Amino acid sequence: MIKAVVFDLDGLMFNTEEIFHGAGVELMRRRGKEMTPEFFTLIMGRRAEEGYPLLVEAAELSDDPMELWQESHKLFIDMLDERLAPMPGLFDLLDHIERSGLPKGVATSSDRRYLRRILTRYNILERFHMTLSAEDVSQGKPHPEIYLKAAERMCIEPEEMLVLEDSHNGTKAAAAAGAHIISVPHRYSAHQDFSLARHVASSLIDPHVLKLLQP
Repeated sequence: MIKAVVFDLDGLMFNTEEIFHGAGVELMRRRGKEMTPEFFTLIMGRRAEEGYPLLVEAAELSDDPMELWQESHKLFIDMLDERLAPMPGLFDLLDHIERSGLPKGVATSSDRRYLRRILTRYNILERFHMTLSAEDVSQGKPHPEIYLKAAERMCIEPEEMLVLEDSHNGTKAAAAAGAHIISVPHRYSAHQDFSLARHVASSLIDPHVLKLLQP
């Protein structure tokens, strides 16, 4: 029985993976390289300190990983205000969950300042009972720590928690925690491995998701 719902943030609630991808394309262009799907997968869903060293190694870059992230983050922020949009069905799903009476949370690999910036822009921060960010864990996704903490914060067992994720790394983290994981891929993650998910949804308001959350 589902007793709480926990959302990933980037690419799941908002189209930020599309913006991250645009920033990544420019980042790699400056170095005479291409942001391939394989490179993008290395950083998607991970904390910066864990993803960017993988990117530097795989792309054979000479940059310091965190300096590379800072450059990428600046590119991303410059694009954010103009391009940010909610993913289809987000507000309908939030309304549906609230009608069901279930508590909601957010568990993201991004930092807390960024999380608050995104959620307050759309006036939905207060709609969540708890939020977890990169600062709240010692090990980022795909490690299950953040989802184990989410279940603890919600005072439920992990298997009673529905997790919605858009990436392989996030899906792997939720599955390892024992959560009921549903993946909602987008164009930049559709090629990833979602075999650990209980269901791969077409959108946030996929009938399978809504049925699980019936009051």
